[in-house]
Amino acid sequence: MTQDICGFVPASCELLGLGEPTHLEPAFGRVRNGLFARLAEHGFRSIALETDRVAALAVDKFVRHGTGSLDAAMSEGFSHGFGDLDANRRLVAWMREYNRDRPAAERLAFHGFDAPMETMSVPSPRAYLEHVRDYLALDLDIAALTGEDRRWSRMEAVMDPAASVGETPEAERLRSVADDMLTTLYARAPELIAAASRAEWYRARTYLTAGLGLLRYHKQAAQRLDQTMRISVLGGTRDALMAQNLLDIRGAEARRGPTLVFSHNRHLQRNTCVIPMGGLETTWTGVGAVLGSLMDERYVFIAGSLGRSEIIGLPEPAPDTYEGSLQSRIGTWGLVKAASVAGAGARADAAHQQVYFPLDQETIDGADAVLHISDASAAAPNP
Repeated sequence: MTQDICGFVPASCELLGLGEPTHLEPAFGRVRNGLFARLAEHGFRSIALETDRVAALAVDKFVRHGTGSLDAAMSEGFSHGFGDLDANRRLVAWMREYNRDRPAAERLAFHGFDAPMETMSVPSPRAYLEHVRDYLALDLDIAALTGEDRRWSRMEAVMDPAASVGETPEAERLRSVADDMLTTLYARAPELIAAASRAEWYRARTYLTAGLGLLRYHKQAAQRLDQTMRISVLGGTRDALMAQNLLDIRGAEARRGPTLVFSHNRHLQRNTCVIPMGGLETTWTGVGAVLGSLMDERYVFIAGSLGRSEIIGLPEPAPDTYEGSLQSRIGTWGLVKAASVAGAGARADAAHQQVYFPLDQETIDGADAVLHISDASAAAPNP
């Protein structure tokens, strides 16, 4: 057991996935902050969190250039309520201080890699497409095609194919318009970058990628399938969009250094993602499976494991479980190779389904290492 993450990062690594078994235990964010500070000493120059990629642009401008305030970055730059988390606030504040007196090439970058959506509530693409339309100075009435934003964002538009907007003539037209704008964005890249900056061009592409992703997701929501298959298809679509975003981020960061990715285990593990949801057993190809197949040894995944937690009411694990065996090896928290974790029983905490996913053999098989937090209340403080 060790707390030095550098021994788990091979020279080939470009994307290091760090997972957590629940979003509700803040100890993982605290430990992540310390590990990222350590990785920054060894050449990592960016971090990507499971939050809206477009919104996160505001955080990146703050940490790299000091644009705006910390309060604004936290309120505007996160989705899913993640801006309210103390560990995230401390991370953003620390990154700003780290960058303050460093040259641009050495500053740490902040990225989100999620699409601007919840699995069952997805907004209209209007605002994202209008941003790119204005950047390209095109004469297009996007709002006439989208109609009211609520047509898209209400839950029924995702959960009920009959209420979906995804296969309407207007949606088909919007997808065509967005594809044309993407072609135009590349065709006019030299003049657009000369007139403003490369950063503004990439910003426009990020908005357009988000808008196209929303249109693709809504199209999948219109498919008439049984509910288990529907949720599986939608989950796989969202993870595919996440994977594309991470590959884009690596394209931008390739010359600067590796990227730490922080997300739920289920997204980052290399094998199939299985999630019980409302009595359904949904299954899809997750982000880690996509990245692992495309990047090979350039993608490394460390699965998160939790012993006991007062926050989510998780007691000491039974000795014959994966977490129980790790408790006997690790004091407060530590890292071990996944291959060293002996076979055991899955933890039976049915009351924690949907908020906490215990270790199982599939998660371990899809990981290179395991970060186990034995006692969440005593986990490492923020840097």
